[in-house]
Amino acid sequence: MAAMTAAAVPATGSFQKQDEEWRAVLSPEQFRVLRLKGTDKRGKGEFTKKFEEGTYSCAGCGTALYKSTTKFDSGCGWPAFFDAIPGAIKQTPEAGGRRMEITCAVCDGHLGHVFKGEGYSTPTDQRHCVNSVSLKFSSAGSSQ
Repeated sequence: MAAMTAAAVPATGSFQKQDEEWRAVLSPEQFRVLRLKGTDKRGKGEFTKKFEEGTYSCAGCGTALYKSTTKFDSGCGWPAFFDAIPGAIKQTPEAGGRRMEITCAVCDGHLGHVFKGEGYSTPTDQRHCVNSVSLKFSSAGSSQ
């Protein structure tokens, strides 16, 4: 499936599948993280140290989530972004209020968490800490 542009983001939750259908299209690790709200290993993800120009999309449904221009090196061990493509993610507060869970607005796949007020010198003072396995990357020069 081709990656969607921000303007082509379907209505929230419009890309629903049963677990068996997800298992057929996702790797076991992608299923564990995207569907069961797991976390990939710190510092081991494919995109943690990648800073090439392009777009990061949901590994579950292909929705464009983040532009590389919002990615920064937070030192946390996971890909970090200071903002998402408008309308691409949902944020849900977790108990305790320290962080917000982030999910794909289209397929509800678990992406990671947002932390606010950590003092990073970014325009939003937010860190979207995203599991690499939840993402696919398309370089700026590739056809999507």
